[in-house]
Amino acid sequence: MQTYPTGYAESHRMAEQISREILPRHGMAVREEQIALCHEVLDTLYNKEISLCEAGVGIGKTLAYLVACILWQMHRPNQLKMPVVISTSSVALQDAILNEYLPDLSTILLAESIITGPITAVVRKGKERFVCDARLAERQSKAISKGQRQKGSLHMAENVLDLDHVPGLSKYDRCRICVPQSCPRDCFLRLDCRYQQYLRDSMKPDIQICNHNYLLANASHRLEERPLLLRQYQALVVDEAHKLPDAARQMYTETLSADDMDELCFLLQQAHFKGLSKRLRTMFLTLSITCTQNLPMLRRKISVPFTLTPFRQAALNDCIDILQYIGSQPDMPHYLQYRLAEAESLLRLFLLDVPTRILYLEFSADGQPTFCAASSRVPQLLRSALWNTREPTILTSGTLTAAGDFDHTEQLLGLTSYTPLRHFRADSPFNYMKKCLLYIPARRAAAVHENQYLADQIVNLTAACHGHALVLFTSYRQMRNVYDALGGRLTFPVFQAGRGRNRTIQQFKESGNGVLFAAGSCWEGIDFPGDMVSLLIIAKLPFPFPDPVSDYERKQYPNLRDYITTEIVPEMQKKLRQGFGRAIRTEQDSCVVAILDERAGIGGKYHDAALAALPTCPNTEKIEDVQQFIREQKRPDYFL
Repeated sequence: MQTYPTGYAESHRMAEQISREILPRHGMAVREEQIALCHEVLDTLYNKEISLCEAGVGIGKTLAYLVACILWQMHRPNQLKMPVVISTSSVALQDAILNEYLPDLSTILLAESIITGPITAVVRKGKERFVCDARLAERQSKAISKGQRQKGSLHMAENVLDLDHVPGLSKYDRCRICVPQSCPRDCFLRLDCRYQQYLRDSMKPDIQICNHNYLLANASHRLEERPLLLRQYQALVVDEAHKLPDAARQMYTETLSADDMDELCFLLQQAHFKGLSKRLRTMFLTLSITCTQNLPMLRRKISVPFTLTPFRQAALNDCIDILQYIGSQPDMPHYLQYRLAEAESLLRLFLLDVPTRILYLEFSADGQPTFCAASSRVPQLLRSALWNTREPTILTSGTLTAAGDFDHTEQLLGLTSYTPLRHFRADSPFNYMKKCLLYIPARRAAAVHENQYLADQIVNLTAACHGHALVLFTSYRQMRNVYDALGGRLTFPVFQAGRGRNRTIQQFKESGNGVLFAAGSCWEGIDFPGDMVSLLIIAKLPFPFPDPVSDYERKQYPNLRDYITTEIVPEMQKKLRQGFGRAIRTEQDSCVVAILDERAGIGGKYHDAALAALPTCPNTEKIEDVQQFIREQKRPDYFL
């Protein structure tokens, strides 16, 4: 007879009661997929396993895993009660969990006598996200020439600890007033420091919320036997798990930029090493010049593999020597010794042929180089850092599969051949067969330039749908070129979401029937419910851009075809699904999705791959079908 852990049956019983009786009493819908996910999370927690959970748009995955985690904690023996960590990739989701999901759930469960006290939670962030009171006071004393808005932001920082919630703060000021990597031991505000108080208070809550970078940094501390950033936790939920490999790639890439060196030289100057600071700055400038020689004029960031030339070797040796010399000074502060040693260690990698490192240079738009040393073993590092600890873990996202299987995600996360490994998949409950139409036009004439073709299609589609359009591009450059090719032909308000997108997106929402051109991060994480977006246009299939890291990965495959099939196509499919998810956000929404990339059309190279990535829905090549669909789906006031 099978035996279950203490609280197992009761947790599952209460999950049913909460989902089917209690939450509906408070205005929430019963969603079978959400209930199934909640049971899956409970099974994973009680069995101490890892589960990959793909939950489509509209399932309510956040509420599902929160209910499961709370029930599990409730029924754990007291001696085993430790925090649950929830890791996300976005500040928006962190804030939503802390300020919306958990307070609402806590209020409901308290009212129903399920819990006896409020659910406690805290958002954990890196030092650079918080105000250093001592550095703030110093900065305020020097901010004589600041404008009123910047002065107001500095004044606000006196009462707001989290820099993410201080509007109008310049990047320079943010760097100058944030908590430093190493706090001086003789700081005059150490006993009254708000940040130190935050650290003490943050160890108490039962739910610890952080981003993927913070989670990985904590894992590194554990492996290196350094003080942990997070409390010892008993379970881990990784939301937006499709972003974890990118965060790991960033985490395991050491960098040294011109700005980093400027800051180091500034700190040396402050510590009364003005002469040595000047020498270091000159040496690094010489090194930078050896890297930018023969570099064409740049308009955007680029990355190139690093090649060791005799001139670069000489300049590297000079930089390493001066860093070593400065760090050996007897009266050098400890925190500066650490920073100098870090820079020296990184530059040494560029003199060596280290098989576990991918060395490249990243140039800013103004030609400033950043030295980058990426790890070639990210999946293995993830496995040793997170999965070998054997805490029960739920990794969830709307896009963990490619063409229906988890293989590519398992490979990226270092979970290939990991046992026991669970899989859960629940498609979106939305009726795409009724509420969505996929438009993929016939091939363009060879004589028509691609940007002009895209502009013509956008004109026809927006006219058929009466605006209400989101146009997603894979590059800002093409977005601008297509916008120019339109030549003012659109009769609707047109917006371009650049890198400072929030204000533009808000203007688009308020326009009623506008057309929003967007790229980059707009492929995911933004909601346009209702009729805001009734036409989603995907200009190009979102294949990843080549870079030195992908060039290295390509060389690990016997041929290009295998690399494209195994790595590139699954990445495209997951990104395409992220973009597609902007179309329908509620049960009442209806939308036309247009994919204008010829490669996705009938007979195109990636037609089958594109369709395999998307929910099943009717499709057409005819603009007349688009018009008819909109007429049938929308209310009369939509067309006013």
